[in-house]
Amino acid sequence: MTDPIMVGVDGSGRSLRALVWAAHEAALRHCPLRIIHVLPLFHSYATNEAERIAERNDWDQGVVTEATAIVREAHPDLEVTSALPSGNPAAVLLAEAEHAQTVVLGAKGMGGFGSLLIGSVAMQVVGHAASPVVIVNHVPTGHGRIVVGADGSAYSRAALAYAFEQASLRGAPLHAVHAWSHPGPHAYVSAAQDALAKEQQQALEEWLAPLRHEYPDVEVVEQLPDEPPVIALSRASDRADLLVVGSRGLGGFHGLALGSVSHHLLQFSQCPLAVIRPRT
Repeated sequence: MTDPIMVGVDGSGRSLRALVWAAHEAALRHCPLRIIHVLPLFHSYATNEAERIAERNDWDQGVVTEATAIVREAHPDLEVTSALPSGNPAAVLLAEAEHAQTVVLGAKGMGGFGSLLIGSVAMQVVGHAASPVVIVNHVPTGHGRIVVGADGSAYSRAALAYAFEQASLRGAPLHAVHAWSHPGPHAYVSAAQDALAKEQQQALEEWLAPLRHEYPDVEVVEQLPDEPPVIALSRASDRADLLVVGSRGLGGFHGLALGSVSHHLLQFSQCPLAVIRPRT
């Protein structure tokens, strides 16, 4: 059986946007959609709270029923399953991710701090899920392009492969962004710096070459902005249907689940963000 696209829902507006994105993804891939709503753990409630618990159970079931109805109306031929497991939300979603092609979550659910665009549950899932994770904050309005960050790392290679697949599925051009900075002042570009720029161009072409061969239908636009990756990719996300990055890059501490660039983009990407790590 084909692994499903799995989406977490909680009744919030952002989880609804995640649901819509996930259903479209499942339809593109001709695979099932699995809807997960994690129930809170009840500890010890007094007898007079039984009615409140029953009302909560009705609400939880309603979240899944509504989500399923929305998907079936938009994609009547799509296979849809659902589950209401209980437990720690991050742990439950990570367990479900073991059997999913992709995990899709809203940027933030109903709880958390208003100043944060991504909730703690989504951050834990992104940091530890074996499958690709797509975080949906803003839904794009049809820019018709996929953007991917490239830096030559193993994580970046996995992101490039996923991005090419997405571009092919959607019939969209792929913008490959390799952001880097001259070591010297920007006002003066020496011959050595010019040579370095050519080296960066050659490196990007080498990273892209095998995937261009595998996906000849994908139009690739190479971009080598002379600025930090966070700035370049944040700006590019404003004109993209999907931004794809590796969970880590070449820099930083290897003990961390996420690199600084992916961590920043989880907060500020203006389109759905796919965070990819190499399959082990």
